[in-house]
Amino acid sequence: MKKFGLFLAGGLAAIILLNTIGPMVALLVSLVILYFIYKQFLKVDSIGWKIALIIFGLVVLSSTIHNIPALIGASAAYVLYLVYKNWNKKAAPKNDDPFVNFDKQWNELKKY
Repeated sequence: MKKFGLFLAGGLAAIILLNTIGPMVALLVSLVILYFIYKQFLKVDSIGWKIALIIFGLVVLSSTIHNIPALIGASAAYVLYLVYKNWNKKAAPKNDDPFVNFDKQWNELKKY
């Protein structure tokens, strides 16, 4: 049953990730452009160029804000990573033997 739940979560995350690949690429490109505009803004001494860079930066910032749904795709990629990591994880064997539990507790008490 655990594998079925992981399969469903992974399938849903994969579909969401595939649907948001475009906005994720656009968000990455717009963030890179915004970074270079900021770096250029710090280098420029002319007031006219600074105003032009601010206007261009605001245009690129609006493009960046438009692609915020790409964060859903990033979270879907993280869910896929968690599903991949937990797919072959074995459950801890349940040990109801009172003597084994007693030995564990006794060893913990002996540490102090």
